[in-house]
Amino acid sequence: MLQEDEQIMRIGVLTGGGDCPGLNAVIRAVVRKGVATYGHEFVGFQDGWKGPLEGLSRPLGIAEVRGILPRGGTILGSSRTNPFKIENGVHRIKENLAAQGVDALIAIGGEDTLGVATKLHELGVNVVGVPKTIDNDLGATDYTFGFDTAVNIAMEAIDRLHTTAESHHRTLVVEVMGRHAGWIALHAGLAGGANVILLPERQFDVDQVAGYVEKRFQHQYAPIVVVAEGAHPLEGQMVLHTQELDAFGHVRLGGIGQWLAEQLEAKTGKEARTVVLGHIQRGGTPTAFDRVLATRLGLHAIDAAHEGDWGKMVAMQSTDIVRVPLAEATRELKTVPLERYAEAEVFFGS
Repeated sequence: MLQEDEQIMRIGVLTGGGDCPGLNAVIRAVVRKGVATYGHEFVGFQDGWKGPLEGLSRPLGIAEVRGILPRGGTILGSSRTNPFKIENGVHRIKENLAAQGVDALIAIGGEDTLGVATKLHELGVNVVGVPKTIDNDLGATDYTFGFDTAVNIAMEAIDRLHTTAESHHRTLVVEVMGRHAGWIALHAGLAGGANVILLPERQFDVDQVAGYVEKRFQHQYAPIVVVAEGAHPLEGQMVLHTQELDAFGHVRLGGIGQWLAEQLEAKTGKEARTVVLGHIQRGGTPTAFDRVLATRLGLHAIDAAHEGDWGKMVAMQSTDIVRVPLAEATRELKTVPLERYAEAEVFFGS
């Protein structure tokens, strides 16, 4: 309970970047413990960094977080707003925080959102970070919430695709999310019994992939190829929807699955189809693992804020929740260490 000499703070909470299952569980944990245990007040900033940038906020108390644990998405909304790309963006954030009496921020997000949080902390804003991404590519944490749900969704899709592929004697190429890191493709492919798994971490030889596909057909089975959206062949570059960049300098990926299916059909003479799971992987109710992880991270995040341990991100290491510097967590992406999976009978590339 709140001690007499402890200061009551007004804390802002925001969710930025791509949505994912478990965001609401974090918000719920932060607010419930923050109010009931510490007596702090909360305000929800809407649509990621756009909220504090433009002063867009909503009430955030225990009543507002009731019933949101199983809900996907985020009740606060999200965006890919980058205040460092907007004129006077940092000054506007500081002004809006002061105008609303906000003492600190809890930022829930991935590489880009927490990258902004890191810079704001260096400029004097009190920030605690919570790692969120279905891609599981944030450094300094073993797992990010949302990843387990995305993998299970992709695995179930692969399970279903096996039967239709075999019924029609065709190759099915399953494109999953993963711009720079192939964690979803790896885990879903292994769990779903895929014959080929292609990751961004290593370029692939399409002729070698075709060889694996033909060998599968020789054994009277239809092959399943799982490919991350950021995977690309030796012969060329990543397939892009557009050359336009978002506020954080990212291009929009997509199309590698269709390209690969066309190549495999031409090289093997067997029909090939593409299934792009896309945002299905982000949606819907979180798994039990993600609900528990998100809740634990939220509880530890409000502890860090209450103690004034700014500039930290709460992280899962082994089975423990620890605090790490935001700068460490956002320094570099966590990619798949292929050497750890050398014993798996799957094909990652050439």
